Amino acid sequence: MATSGFCGGGSKKGRLRGVVFDMDGTLTVPVIDFAAMYRAVLGEDVYASIKLKNPGSGIDILHHIETLEPDEQKRAHEIIADFERRGLDRLQIMPGAEGLCGFLDSRQIRRGLITRNVKHSVDLFHLRFGMKFTPALSREFRPYKPDPAPLLHICSTWEVHPSEVMMIGDSLRDDVVCGKRAGTFTCLLDETGRYEPLDSLTADLKPDFKVSSLVEVHSLLETHFELVTPSERGSLSET
Repeated sequence: MATSGFCGGGSKKGRLRGVVFDMDGTLTVPVIDFAAMYRAVLGEDVYASIKLKNPGSGIDILHHIETLEPDEQKRAHEIIADFERRGLDRLQIMPGAEGLCGFLDSRQIRRGLITRNVKHSVDLFHLRFGMKFTPALSREFRPYKPDPAPLLHICSTWEVHPSEVMMIGDSLRDDVVCGKRAGTFTCLLDETGRYEPLDSLTADLKPDFKVSSLVEVHSLLETHFELVTPSERGSLSET
């Protein structure tokens, strides 16, 4: 397991009361061809132009759609919905997800979910794999990641300070930035090492931790955190 910039410092452990997960590419195996989806929404010329102007950067397709005319927005959302529906047919749980959630449950650590996918996808995920995340916020909740609003909403619902929550996801731009802006710990799931080296990242993109598998998160939490159960947590004023 590799760590990056652990903000606890030294041997002092952080306090953790909840973990919030991204869904696509984190709790589930990636199945959507996002490049093909973006080309279908934007058209080949616009897609190529955006990639040329922002080499190495992802496209925030949802924010781009908001700049379109209403009819174009409707068409774009229909294209995305079609890609997502086809992806649901191949939905698979990410290795290590069930074991990690079982560990969190055994320690009474809350677990939530934030995705830019639609509510139907979240409902199907819960139903198919028998894993419940509460709250589970889909893209119907506005504003969506990387805005910190959904993560702060979960912290408020839990009555837990953001500094005692971890955001885990596979996207620097969406998940890590969301966590940084909200003031939570951040953990990047990077299965292939595509984000190396982390030292070159700016502070708003650099995760507190990086793992190559969800299997590694179990030992990360036990090593670096004091896991606080609801009965131990006290009030927000004491944090």
